Amino acid sequence: MAETTADVRRDIEQTRERMSTTIAELEQRLNIMQVVRDHPWPTLAVAFGAGVALSASGADAKAAVATVAATKGSSTKIGAALDDIVANLMTGVHSALQDRIDGWVNELKTAIGTPSSASARRTPRPNMVATSGGFGTGPVDDFATVQTNRAD
Repeated sequence: MAETTADVRRDIEQTRERMSTTIAELEQRLNIMQVVRDHPWPTLAVAFGAGVALSASGADAKAAVATVAATKGSSTKIGAALDDIVANLMTGVHSALQDRIDGWVNELKTAIGTPSSASARRTPRPNMVATSGGFGTGPVDDFATVQTNRAD
């Protein structure tokens, strides 16, 4: 039984049409949005049931415990690194501001005729913890300058 080329092409075309129809039906059945539109109450019931099942399983608590355990060691490392970054940033900002202020003071001294020395810019100031900036910069004894016999 020999088929002609036209018969084979016709069979192929019919098979393509059947497949296209079947695929379109499957897509329509699997379209979640269409299913929700067609059957809203059963969809809502299924969603509610899935939520109850998930909450009863304790999966959320297990995930939270696993997350805390996984990040416990890294938080201290990240915290220390961030502290170092902030300390270096603050030191740089303090140094830049101090240099700017010292420059303005020297310009002011020059403008009013007072000699300014470059060595005075870098000499340590008395009662200071550090002259380079950073945390802990400031007067060592704030209370030494307070008058003790004042009536406030």
